[in-house]
Amino acid sequence: MAQVWKCSGLRWSDGGPVLVWSGGRRSPLARGKRVAFGVAEGDSQGGADGAAARGVRECVGARGHACPTRAPVSGRSTGARCEECARLDRAHSVAADTLADDPRPYHVYLAWFGPGMVKVGITAVERGPARLLEQGAVCFSWLGAGPLMAARRAEELLRAALRVPDRIPYGDKRAVRALLPATRAERAAEIEELHALSVALGGWPESLVPEPCQVVDHVGVFGLDGIPAAVGEVTELVPGGVVSGELVAAAGPDLHLATRRGVVVLDTRLLPGWELTAAGAGEEGQVRVPVREFAAPQGGLF
Repeated sequence: MAQVWKCSGLRWSDGGPVLVWSGGRRSPLARGKRVAFGVAEGDSQGGADGAAARGVRECVGARGHACPTRAPVSGRSTGARCEECARLDRAHSVAADTLADDPRPYHVYLAWFGPGMVKVGITAVERGPARLLEQGAVCFSWLGAGPLMAARRAEELLRAALRVPDRIPYGDKRAVRALLPATRAERAAEIEELHALSVALGGWPESLVPEPCQVVDHVGVFGLDGIPAAVGEVTELVPGGVVSGELVAAAGPDLHLATRRGVVVLDTRLLPGWELTAAGAGEEGQVRVPVREFAAPQGGLF
């Protein structure tokens, strides 16, 4: 029987993107690295303990606990959780406003994903820029720092007074990168303007300390300069499927892989819950999973 691994997802560290596997193994993803795996084929039946048959994507559980029913989940899901585990995962979530008594200080930030696409958000100060890297923010700047509820009030103030959203669908973020300006100054302009408007607003929470506008640009970190235009994106993994390619860029959860059909985008949030195997001999550059092709001419995904 082929050895199998389970991926826990992509993490961003000071050294760049890293794939994390169950058991704690980590695979750094330097540009030029070959990323290749197969998806385990289905078995005719589950194990004697009632485990789901191989070839089924299983719920990854919630907050460090396995799903009690090992429920199957959709191959297209970027959350990889069943309905009950998704509910439990959000039960103690800052994003769901269920941690009002969190004593940690929080940053309020402005994140830019492309022309006309800026959002406001918050992240624990101790996390540094990790949240921005995870979201695929092309540029960002801190707005202020303080207690959680003060950060929340500032976030709401920007939504109400300046109509700055706190959420942007990931597909929209990915699509707008085709329109990225060429220079850092152009990419920073919208954040600089919105930062000035934000700190000048009346009603700024007293306990939130404003921070100067210092735009951080992630184009170099993500490797977006001069990469080939993407021809499509993986929409789901399937039993017996194969993905193999050379890493040319990584932004947020996305890996851009040079394959036999061109550059294909793999959202690594599609990996958790599957049993993955080593790609077979002769599979270099193959993509044998469903792919949505981009309309031509694409002109560059980024």
